Amino acid sequence: MKRVEKESVVEKLNKTFRENESVLLINFTGINVSDATDLRRKICEAGSNYQVVKNRLALRAIEDTSLETLKAHFQGPTAIAYTGGDPVVLAKVLQEFMSHHPEMAFKAGVVEGRTISASDVGSLAQMPSRTELLTKLSFLLNAPLTGLAAALQSPLRGLASVLKQLEEKKKER
Repeated sequence: MKRVEKESVVEKLNKTFRENESVLLINFTGINVSDATDLRRKICEAGSNYQVVKNRLALRAIEDTSLETLKAHFQGPTAIAYTGGDPVVLAKVLQEFMSHHPEMAFKAGVVEGRTISASDVGSLAQMPSRTELLTKLSFLLNAPLTGLAAALQSPLRGLASVLKQLEEKKKER
């Protein structure tokens, strides 16, 4: 790789690291090309990206980014998975894939500006996604309103029922 190409790669990686709030480092040993392609497809479907990086170039690219704290983890085969969206979804996709490929492992990561360890990434994968949490929150916020609406409608239903019974009694006479 020529120097100009290397500089271009470093620039692109630096831009990627600056634009994405969540980046996970992965040891990708033990997977073949078809498995790697399958992983890329799954990650892409989750709205994220996956890229194998050269450690020397990545170390240059992380300067002045939130990933500077991960310098020690750029050793051996390294891939990055990154997203500007929900990091939980990305972690779940990776955790699912790694359950079928035990030779792969998380190294560390940065999630929304915070450095996390490999075990923390596993814990992140166990959390409900942002969408699930928002759904639960909307249900919890909606439940009291639904109860109030039902309580307010109850006397009206009772009144309507009494009026209907009175009307039926008048018709019987």
